[in-house]
Amino acid sequence: MCTPAAPAGGCSSPGSGRCGCCRIAAQRCPPLDLTRPVQAQAIVILGGDGDRLGAPEYGGEPAVELRLLERINYGAFVARRTGLPIAVSGAPAEVLAMRASLARDFGTPTRWMEYRSRDTFQNAQFCAELLRPLGITRIVLVTSADHQWRAMHEFASAGFGVVPAPVGLEVPHEIELGSFVPNIGALSVSTAALYELLGDLARRAFVTLHLRRHSR
Repeated sequence: MCTPAAPAGGCSSPGSGRCGCCRIAAQRCPPLDLTRPVQAQAIVILGGDGDRLGAPEYGGEPAVELRLLERINYGAFVARRTGLPIAVSGAPAEVLAMRASLARDFGTPTRWMEYRSRDTFQNAQFCAELLRPLGITRIVLVTSADHQWRAMHEFASAGFGVVPAPVGLEVPHEIELGSFVPNIGALSVSTAALYELLGDLARRAFVTLHLRRHSR
């Protein structure tokens, strides 16, 4: 079960970008415990953080941006540990980049591709249309730790049993003099966390007002 939790141990100041109230509040799911059997039928890796369809360093082949690379790296790791097949979900360009990077850089095949979605609601909706007719109703959901809470609820509303697998969880750091100096990295981290907190409020409002709901 996902619940809000502050990181253990030392922690730098909110201004450092290494830790902060917004990020702690957004990261509500603990890491996936791979020391125990994972009760799921497939892994779903969500896109949403950038693609590079003509990456020159790969001879013009598709590649992914840094944050999306973190997701597929961890998704491939979970696939190797569990033996579960992978589905990728996102916009067409990023899905192509995710499949290419998984195969080329991690030697991991992609079983299913969902390439119509433009947001998290559609990730869940279209993955349900793709996977549930195949009898797949319980998934490991790989996405960024800030995004996991909102994504988990969308997929659960679409009829999935969800095993959260957040990546990029906050790592505790000791406070240093430089921790109190504002920097662009801190702004980026706080912005991403705040976006997810506001996004979850919007999700709940849409459900309450019957403006956007999943049909099973």
